Amino acid sequence: MTTSTEDERIATAIYTVNRHAKTAIDKKPLYQLKKLAIEKMLEEDIAQKIGLHFVRNPRNSQQQSSVLIQCADYYFHMIPTKEDFKQLPHLGHLDDTYRNPIRKMNLKMAKQVLTDYIGPQSTLKNPSNQSTICTQSYARKTNRKKQTMKSYLDS
Repeated sequence: MTTSTEDERIATAIYTVNRHAKTAIDKKPLYQLKKLAIEKMLEEDIAQKIGLHFVRNPRNSQQQSSVLIQCADYYFHMIPTKEDFKQLPHLGHLDDTYRNPIRKMNLKMAKQVLTDYIGPQSTLKNPSNQSTICTQSYARKTNRKKQTMKSYLDS
């Protein structure tokens, strides 16, 4: 599998988005962007599924697995499908000695690279950026009288 500089740039953008998603307050849009980009890379045979790994800290079960995916010289994990369990070999536990190469790209540029790559038909909706509008019918009613004090010393 030969990689071009554009493939490496996309993989670096995925790496940057993934790194920021791990500490973000609203992780969902970042992980969704990562997922869509990796799925498109898999469809275009730019990335490939290597195998299954055990998850280090499973949530509600004794054991849980994730799919190891290679994009350029980066490795990422995603949630497996039923077909992945049938087709891919299980590699056991994660290798703690391996780390992805560190390349710098700011988050804004990484998001732009990935949205340009996946195309406008896959635009992401970010509901957390919408402000909540409090209408008059839902506003809390108070029975307080308006006071005309100019300062707290005027009592």
